[in-house]
Amino acid sequence: MLQYLADLLTYNVFGLQAGTGLAESVSYFIYDGVRISLMVFFVVSLIAFVRTFAAVSKLKRLMKKSSFGLGNLAASCFGALTPFCSCSSIPVFIGFLKAEIPLGVAFSFLITSPLVNEVAFVIMGGMFGWHLAVIYAVAGILLGTVAGMILGALKMENQLIFDGDLKAAGDIYLPKTFKGKIQFALNEGLKTLKKLLPYILGGIAVGAVIHGFVPHEFFEENIGKFGYFAVPFAVILGIPIYAGCSAIVPLVFSITAGGVPLGTSLAFMMSVAGLSLPEAIILKRVMTMKLLAVFFGIVGVGIMLIGFLFNWLV
Repeated sequence: MLQYLADLLTYNVFGLQAGTGLAESVSYFIYDGVRISLMVFFVVSLIAFVRTFAAVSKLKRLMKKSSFGLGNLAASCFGALTPFCSCSSIPVFIGFLKAEIPLGVAFSFLITSPLVNEVAFVIMGGMFGWHLAVIYAVAGILLGTVAGMILGALKMENQLIFDGDLKAAGDIYLPKTFKGKIQFALNEGLKTLKKLLPYILGGIAVGAVIHGFVPHEFFEENIGKFGYFAVPFAVILGIPIYAGCSAIVPLVFSITAGGVPLGTSLAFMMSVAGLSLPEAIILKRVMTMKLLAVFFGIVGVGIMLIGFLFNWLV
C-alpha cells in the first residue's frame, strides 16, 4: 500500500518519468519517509502502552540482573528475528530506552536487527551456501552481543539527549484506566515522532539521493581495489548508503562473482545495513556526537573483523 502511494504521488501527481534518478529518489523518499514515521509512532506507542502494565523500575532491575551478557545476547537474538533495516530498528531502540532498559542491551538489539534477519539468511543460504549463512548469522549475533556489552561497560548514559525525557517517562505517572493507558501511549508516540521527524526526513533524503543517482556499478567497480585495505574501504564506502540486508545480498553476490573476496563484500553489506548515514542522522537526535562516534567505531571495527574472518575462511 505504501509503495503504491509512493508511486502514485511520484508518477501520477508529480508527473515524473519512470526510470529516472529523480523519480527513483522521490518514490524512495515518500515510501521510507511514511513507513519509518509510522513505525516510530506505533512502536513507541505500543511499548509505552505495555509500560503502563508493569513498573519501569521492575523491568530495569530485571535487565540489570542479567549477568555475563545474557541480556545483551537475548536482545541480539531478538534483533536477529526482526526484519528491520537500520532506520526501522531505531523506533524499537528508542522504546527500549524509554522503558529504561540498559543502554548496552538496547544497543545489542540496534546492532543485530539490521544485520541478521530471516529473509537475508534465506537469500544468503541460497546464493553462498547454508554453512556460510549460519556462520554469518552467528557472527552478526555475536557482534551485537559483544559490542553491546562494550558500550554498556563504557557507562555513557549521560550522552543520551533523551535523558531528561527518559527520567520523566519512568514510574512518575502510569494511568490506571484502559482509556488512560491508550491516551498515554498515543501521547508518547506523537511526542517522540515530533522530535524525530526532521531527522527522519533528513536522513531518508540522503539515502534517497544516493539510491536514485549512484549506480550499483560504482560499487562493483571500486570494492576490492585496495588489497589489504579493501575491507576497511568497503566499510567506509557502505556507510553513506541505506538499504536492508535482504536488498543488498544480490549486489554482494554480483560483487563477489566479479572477483572480490566474500569477506570484503560482506563487510560492505554489513556497513550498508548497520552503519548507514541516514541512521546516523536520526540517531543524532537521540544521542550526542560522542556516543554516536563510539557506537559507529566499535561496530565498524567489529564488521572489519568479520570481513577479515570470512576472507580467511573462504
